[in-house]
Amino acid sequence: MSTVRVGLRCDAGPQRGVGHLVRCLALGEELLARGAAVEVFGAVTGVDWAAGQLATRGIPLRPGPDTPHGLVTAARRHALDAFVLDSYELDPAGAGALRDAGALTLAIVDGDTRGQDADLYLDQNFGTDLVVPAGRLLAGSAYALLRDSVLAARPAAARPAMQVDRPTVLAFFGGTDAAGAAPLLTEVLLSTGRPMELTVVAGRPETADRLIRLSPGPGQAVLPVPPTDALPALIAGADLVVSAAGTSVWELCCLGAPSALVCVVDNQRESYHRVVGAGLAAGLGELPELAADASVRSAAARTLDGLLTSGPRRAALSARAWAAVDGRGRARVADALVEALSGRRTWT
Repeated sequence: MSTVRVGLRCDAGPQRGVGHLVRCLALGEELLARGAAVEVFGAVTGVDWAAGQLATRGIPLRPGPDTPHGLVTAARRHALDAFVLDSYELDPAGAGALRDAGALTLAIVDGDTRGQDADLYLDQNFGTDLVVPAGRLLAGSAYALLRDSVLAARPAAARPAMQVDRPTVLAFFGGTDAAGAAPLLTEVLLSTGRPMELTVVAGRPETADRLIRLSPGPGQAVLPVPPTDALPALIAGADLVVSAAGTSVWELCCLGAPSALVCVVDNQRESYHRVVGAGLAAGLGELPELAADASVRSAAARTLDGLLTSGPRRAALSARAWAAVDGRGRARVADALVEALSGRRTWT
């Protein structure tokens, strides 16, 4: 049988962030390891780190068609057997057009199909209740798409309860921090007054400049760093992680990281409440309310204070998170894709 060819349609940029690209790359890594040919179709602009992720894997980047006709044309031109669509902005009719033309279509969604008619739907969010035709849904954190670097850093067990006088804290809010959460949450962390060694991933130079101008208290240190491939190692080495409630949540869970989450944008809200409600992470609230309301910031600071000072609390979060995501999600998705592709080379 000839090589299976798969296209990944996603975009990344300063305002879009890099979450769609990162989870597509995780699936791409799995498919490459199985001998498939993988290409990304989309715009990756203004985020050098994200473009570098493609280059280091040898995955070609092609222009991203936005219309149903353009998707079908690209699929035919590149002889794709399957097209993975991961976007909130594409015309929803594209999935059906690809199916009609004979290309297997996997739509990666977050609680809403947007009317797409795909062969398979993947919603990796915890406790999703998405309703689609029978046999087409890959649902829940068992299907979380995680990169090689995350899987390599997964510990053999959850974190033990440890008391530390000066915790190591990591804060990051997506690949670009498009909502500008880092300075505000850094201030909330410092407001606890607790000693800490705080590393903050600054998605933009201006964010790093703001962080440098902050005045940490006694025993507190703030180190801004640019987006980095070493993020899984930083997560694994942190006593506490503060993050946005996006696709990185599944990386945190897989690594058993004791975490506190912020709901940064509307499309994170449902997953944020489910993850926090299940005790996989602590909740700090929604970013607009944190920015506008001192009482919300005070409540978030109390939550963080409790986590900074209690090893057992952090260990309890780690245990539940580690158990929820086993790191085999992308293999399950690839298995489903390969099974669905069997006998499907029927271009029309």
